[in-house]
Amino acid sequence: MTNLALSIKIPEGVDVSLQGSSVTVSGPKGSITKDFAHSGLKFTKTEEAIVLSASGKGKRSKAILGTIASHIKNMFKGVTEGHHYTMKVIYAHFPITVKVAGSEVHIENFMGERSKRIAKIVGNVKITVSGDEIILEGPDKEEVGQTAANIHLATHVKKMDPRVFQDGIYLVERR
Repeated sequence: MTNLALSIKIPEGVDVSLQGSSVTVSGPKGSITKDFAHSGLKFTKTEEAIVLSASGKGKRSKAILGTIASHIKNMFKGVTEGHHYTMKVIYAHFPITVKVAGSEVHIENFMGERSKRIAKIVGNVKITVSGDEIILEGPDKEEVGQTAANIHLATHVKKMDPRVFQDGIYLVERR
């Protein structure tokens, strides 16, 4: 049985620590810890790289290896540059008001409704509202993406033609 291995170079200014299958990445923008025990991979750290190895061969092992490598690269990008998502508030008649209150985003006057719609902010995501733009920033790509999805789903229009009723908050840019 042959072993598949993949080496991921650690960028400058990033500290990586391994504890079994748990990977902790620290950098100027913050720290992220993820547990990859479900993957069945073996993690080892050299001075300038993380080496992932799978015991086995075939498509499945290769796919898992690539997926976990992508997660770790996203962690590196998150602690060095951060992940930035831009969302846009779209409305035809009733002006939508967006406010951040603690760990929630309050969306008011959506389609003329009296009650607020509430979207949950996941993890350590910073939200800035300026006019009709909402900017989400954070080190963890999954947390930023889930928060953007929560905001979009809070204004998702059901049982109406989306070509006609286009009001909502939509993702327009990912960096």
